[in-house]
Amino acid sequence: MMETYADTLARLAGEDERIVVLTAENRIHIKTLPEKLKDRFIDVGICEQTLVGVAAGLAMKGKIPFVHGIAAFVTMRAFEFIRTDVGIPRLSVKIVGSFPGFLSEGNGPTHQAIEDLALMRLVPNMVALSPSDEEDLSSATAAAAIHEGPVYIRCTNVSPGSIKHQTPFVIGKSETLREGSDAAILVHGLLTNNAFLAAQILAREGISVRVVNMRSLQPFDEEAIVRAAGETRMVLTVEDHIRTGGLSSIVSETIAKYQITAQVASMSVNQSGFHPGPLANIFEQEGFTAEAIAHRIKRELSARELQAGINHRMKKN
Repeated sequence: MMETYADTLARLAGEDERIVVLTAENRIHIKTLPEKLKDRFIDVGICEQTLVGVAAGLAMKGKIPFVHGIAAFVTMRAFEFIRTDVGIPRLSVKIVGSFPGFLSEGNGPTHQAIEDLALMRLVPNMVALSPSDEEDLSSATAAAAIHEGPVYIRCTNVSPGSIKHQTPFVIGKSETLREGSDAAILVHGLLTNNAFLAAQILAREGISVRVVNMRSLQPFDEEAIVRAAGETRMVLTVEDHIRTGGLSSIVSETIAKYQITAQVASMSVNQSGFHPGPLANIFEQEGFTAEAIAHRIKRELSARELQAGINHRMKKN
């Protein structure tokens, strides 16, 4: 049976007495822990800045705090505290953001963490992780616990769906879920399963698609990006995050750094046009179903073939 996030954290705390769990009145993913951890569980109430400040103080005394808050609030309301009190001194505070991206569902625009990874990538010394499901989340939590320094984790506690993870979670490394040569989908977090299903749809049509679960967005796997750009005809990034500062930016930065010529497209959240909704409807509403991802791949490949034909004719003339 798959270990839940709370089970993983309880196990890690049992193995290392330095681990302390804190929350800003956000217990939904850790409701079993107060009884297990006793005085190593602290609820500061709805005050994310205090949450981070207390965690920084505990880290300075040798503890390993895992702090929990709604992703939109803990990354934005407490941003200066994270940067100044945690990032700059490189303290081992682990920040777990609940309900990131589409997982905030119908809570309205104030609760949408669609720029959290961009913000956390700005913090000095910060590691930013976006696991694809609860199995990936548990593995990421274990990796974060032994990392010396601050870590931000998107709390993606959903079923793995069709995914069978191939490798353990390693900070800075991706995971190739499926090989392919026609196109590559680079994805992270909640949409990883839909990307995998899209590749299966395309395989039935004779289109070979690589699927890479990027997992770690700070640091990130440059080699996987370079290989995807060099070994396939086009690259598509897919994420429930805005384009700026997320995976789309990471891929563009990497391609520019290595001066690679590649066709790259992005499926990301339109910051000004995003309308939150129940998870059951949001993939369809925002155009992130497996079918929509597959259609985008076919459209990009067709455009590439059309352009190649135009270029060939121009050369002949």
